[in-house]
Amino acid sequence: MMRLAVYVHFPYCERRCPYCDFATVAEERDRIPHERYASAIAEELSARADELRGFELHSIFFGGGTPSLWASESMGRAIEAIRSRFEPSRSVEITVECNPSSLDRAKVCELRSIGVNRLSIGVQSLDDERLRFLGRLHDAQGALRALEAARSEFERVSADLIFAAANQSEEELLRELDALLGFDLEHLSLYALTIEEGTPFFERLRRGKLPMASDERYARLFLEAEARLLREGYRHYEVSNYARPGGESAHNLAYWQGESYLGLGAAAVGCLPLPNHRAVRRKNRIAPNEYLDAPAAEAQEMEILEPLDRLNEALMLGLRLEDGLSLAQVKERTGLDVLEEKGRAIQRGMERADLVLEGDRLRVPRDRWLRLDGIIVDLF
Repeated sequence: MMRLAVYVHFPYCERRCPYCDFATVAEERDRIPHERYASAIAEELSARADELRGFELHSIFFGGGTPSLWASESMGRAIEAIRSRFEPSRSVEITVECNPSSLDRAKVCELRSIGVNRLSIGVQSLDDERLRFLGRLHDAQGALRALEAARSEFERVSADLIFAAANQSEEELLRELDALLGFDLEHLSLYALTIEEGTPFFERLRRGKLPMASDERYARLFLEAEARLLREGYRHYEVSNYARPGGESAHNLAYWQGESYLGLGAAAVGCLPLPNHRAVRRKNRIAPNEYLDAPAAEAQEMEILEPLDRLNEALMLGLRLEDGLSLAQVKERTGLDVLEEKGRAIQRGMERADLVLEGDRLRVPRDRWLRLDGIIVDLF
């Protein structure tokens, strides 16, 4: 039986951040259609029952948007609808992304009561000035209170941090990391501020009004953070992610390792296997109201991935991991041999020490991660 990771997109936020290009809409809390959205998730599951046979549920991840805004009772209905549809594995990881502005002790207890067992908290910064720059609703004390509430009920807590924003120094980043380390979190995600077209930050950058870290400063921040977290016993298991032993995100690992994943909700994306080593990627209708009106409707976008497409994606995603990717697993899913398809490019990468082939596994050494994108591009 194949394992399945389920992603549920909750598109509602109290306010859109100026760097965000995700499919989200700003909505007042009392105007969010909590129950209707849960019903739509259940309806979509029922309509897609035929394509979901033969899977074992491995993880559920609520992303957004701000899923911590979703009424816990309604989210619980969605969880039950998903769990009842599949054969569960022995342990199903259920993660909810939370903003500090919508996470307190009462909410934490509610999430625990509906079966959630992992929280991912969008701290983003512990500097008030930088939080204002990023357009966040919370301040540093609010983030710390949210972390304290989360740790009071949950063993499995992750925090997201944005770095290389607004002329951040190494000392400032290390102070923020030290504060997070005080909560003994099992997982940390560190993302460099990236500017996406169509966002307010993109327009500010275009007009020369947005301070950005140089490549040199980004590299120093990346390496300083890595050194500190490795000393504290974290494993740098993916380019942007650190975990205590056993604390890796099962859901995200499934994605990076090329396993099947189902997307539910407005704008959600999923990828499921087809016969003959092909797969289908599906994206739901983006506008929440359109999705709510017809959750069982045809997808907004569908793309058939041929075996070579799947092999290329396996390289792009798997090489982000410290462990790299298994060539045997890629062949099992795609029917193609990575060394036959990419042998010359891989050999060139190995000669430059950008790639390492050890038995069945191909990986990029961690000391080359600062140029990972270029290394991957060289394979195509």
